Amino acid sequence: MHPPHGDTPSGALTGDAVDLISQLWQPTFPSPELVDQAAALLPQVRRAAGPDHVLTEGPRTYITIGPGVISVRTKDFARAQRTAEREIARREIDVDLLTSFLQERGEFPEDPEPTRVISEWSRKSQTKMIETYSALDFTPMYTDPTRVPAMLTLTYPGDWLTVAPTGRAVKDHMKALRKRYERAWSEPLRCIWKLEFQRRGAPHVHMLMVPPHGEADSLRFREWVSRAWADVVAHPDLEEYQRHLRAGTGVDYAEGLKASDPRRVAVYFSKHSTFRDKAYQHIVPEEWQEPGAGPGRFWGYWGLKKKVVVTEVDQLPGTLAGRTLRRWSAAQQVTRQASRPRVKGGRVVSKYPEVQGLAGALLVESRPAPKYRNTRTKAGRMKNNRGFVVVNSGPEMASQLARYLDQRLRDVNGQKGY
Repeated sequence: MHPPHGDTPSGALTGDAVDLISQLWQPTFPSPELVDQAAALLPQVRRAAGPDHVLTEGPRTYITIGPGVISVRTKDFARAQRTAEREIARREIDVDLLTSFLQERGEFPEDPEPTRVISEWSRKSQTKMIETYSALDFTPMYTDPTRVPAMLTLTYPGDWLTVAPTGRAVKDHMKALRKRYERAWSEPLRCIWKLEFQRRGAPHVHMLMVPPHGEADSLRFREWVSRAWADVVAHPDLEEYQRHLRAGTGVDYAEGLKASDPRRVAVYFSKHSTFRDKAYQHIVPEEWQEPGAGPGRFWGYWGLKKKVVVTEVDQLPGTLAGRTLRRWSAAQQVTRQASRPRVKGGRVVSKYPEVQGLAGALLVESRPAPKYRNTRTKAGRMKNNRGFVVVNSGPEMASQLARYLDQRLRDVNGQKGY
């Protein structure tokens, strides 16, 4: 219900403003109830009941439904149990060794020094981010229809190494800003965030959130977040602090309005990884490429939870579902950028084919390395009919998939004379 036109309290919106927002911002994030209802339509596995029923080894098929994702995967519980038993045995050996060390020296050994070096954002982490963001329940962010989302950008001053010598320092700054937000606005900070790097190496963070109305500490949200972020980073040089205060944050409502469903959210946060001219944003600066100094996680979410329903199905409907999703994904004509050498057949070809043996090998090695060109190639999805696809509405896609599987199973059972 819209508030009455005319005078409104501080921070409230007029009816005209609410009408304008409803025209510009029309989110289509599926509710958790729709996910439950869609998952209930899938043909669940049929198992014999009674004490004589014995579960056999082998993979079981599961279909997972989320607000913006559908996945088909298999799991062999017997194999997973054997793996867990081996892990338990390994841990028991570690405990015995620590006990012997403690009895001999009277103290535990020091923690080992970190050895892992993170140089870039891995492809595996990118895939995991897309699947996770598509499975989140975004409805808590949009309970108030008068508030629209925005893309909040947090940057660092020119002399960023003084205040962010390691990735841990950036994460501490983000946590401090989160606590300040909750104290100032009396609500949890619900958002999804992603860490990137500028060409100069400085880190910056993108946050998709819903800015509040009104004032905190007598400041509107734009002014408040600029002041809060500058105070959190707290550069010791006064001049650097003032510049950071003026240009350390950005609130972009136009970018926030683009994220109107789960698929668009996932695509927006992953689009930079698909363009070569933005690849530098995922390369860790040299100052952080030391053991223990890395950025840690490149992405995450606050105040939101996953909403997925996992349904076990028989092998036949699982196979049919995997094939259907693979064909649907191929029909989307999704491409990815790849680098290919500018030589015939993708390999170095000698100008002198009559020269063979060691002389020919040396001739080939002496030639300059081939130059590469950027091309677009078809992206592979749902290989072996297993994996996930990101959709605008998971419940809608799942209901259509359930109707298709029901019809196919009826045809198969009719042919078998059941």
